[in-house]
Amino acid sequence: MRDPALSSGAGRVLVAVYAVFAVAATGRSVLQLATEPGRAPLAYSLSLLAAVLYVLATTCLVVGGARAWRVAVVACSVEAAGVVAVGALSLVATDLFPDRTVWSHFGQGYGFLPLVLPFVGLWWLHRTRPGAHPGR
Repeated sequence: MRDPALSSGAGRVLVAVYAVFAVAATGRSVLQLATEPGRAPLAYSLSLLAAVLYVLATTCLVVGGARAWRVAVVACSVEAAGVVAVGALSLVATDLFPDRTVWSHFGQGYGFLPLVLPFVGLWWLHRTRPGAHPGR
């Protein structure tokens, strides 16, 4: 059952941003892994993980329901931990990140949106959790 909160306003914008990141991160990581797999395998693989999480979060936000909500919370939580960990690692182990990826330098190449997005997603999920607003 689709969540009516996603049909307009902030929910629609959140889904759109996640969808754009899903496409962008998937395309970039697949291209990097396909053309130069040995250049930065860890960085490119982590970028692919980010892409998978973006696709998963987008799908769960659109599908709605209790199970999708729980999966989205896990996806956004892993995403938040990933962008913080990879962001920090990319600053101290620069040799592992010779090219920018979606999470390197805390998403600097993407206007720091990868750093903000999972926390906005978690906030939105908290706000729209199943059973939180019985009148909906």
